[in-house]
Formats: sequence, C-alpha cells, structure tokens
Amino acid sequence: MPAHDAPWSTRFKLSLLAGGLTAALLALSGCATVDAQTTAYVGVEHPAPTLASEVVVLRTEPLRPHVRLGEVLIDASVDPAPPIAKVEEKLRDEAAKLGGDAVVVVYDHIQPVGAYVNGPLWARDVETIEGRKLKGIVIKYR
Repeated sequence: MPAHDAPWSTRFKLSLLAGGLTAALLALSGCATVDAQTTAYVGVEHPAPTLASEVVVLRTEPLRPHVRLGEVLIDASVDPAPPIAKVEEKLRDEAAKLGGDAVVVVYDHIQPVGAYVNGPLWARDVETIEGRKLKGIVIKYR
C-alpha cells in the first residue's frame, strides 16, 4: 500500500517518530564531551583514593619530592568545546582515583582524531575531525 493511501494516524505516527529521531540526533551531536582513560604505573605504591577537590592541576613538575603514580589521558571535543573547568574537573577526578595529590599536565594539543568523506562520488571531500588531547602525570607528595 503506498504511503498516501495509509490512514492518517499511521502517517502521523511515522512523522512523529521521524521528528523524534531527528531531535535526538541533533541533541547528541551538539554535546561537548570529555572522556578519560587512567593508567596506574606498575611497581609504585597504590595509596587510597583522595578527594578530587584537593587535587591540584599543575603545568610544570613541582620541586617538592614526589612519586609518579600513573597517567590520565583526556579526549575532549573541540566543536563544541567543553568549558575548561569541566576538563580540569575530569583530570582531578581521575587523579583522585589513583590517590594523587596533584596532576601535572605534560601534553595539551588540538589534533586530528578522525576523518570522513563528504559529497557525491564524482566530487568527494575528505573532512578531518579534530579533538583535544591532554596527558597528565598523577603524583603523590612524599
């Protein structure tokens, strides 16, 4: 049966479903993201978790004696970019899980993280997807 012969209620339900799916895709594509991966180093102490609110984010290695506990890798979206406070909060949360007193950011760059092909077969363009990559070393003061 062609779509124009379907009862109005079926067409109405299909249009509602299509509208809902479109709205969901738009909502998901507009979200800023911050993902983290934490790795504890082998052969070092594994202290109890600390409070994230007490973890300090540093840009240079402190002079105070410390032990390196592990590292945190952050993947963040660029368009839209999350607030820097959200990125730092994620760093603190992950460092606290390892029992760190601070996290030293050693790498912070925007770089290509993927690509996609856009356009018809005879005129394709390759578009890159950029992302923000951060690496922090979790430390515990002695």
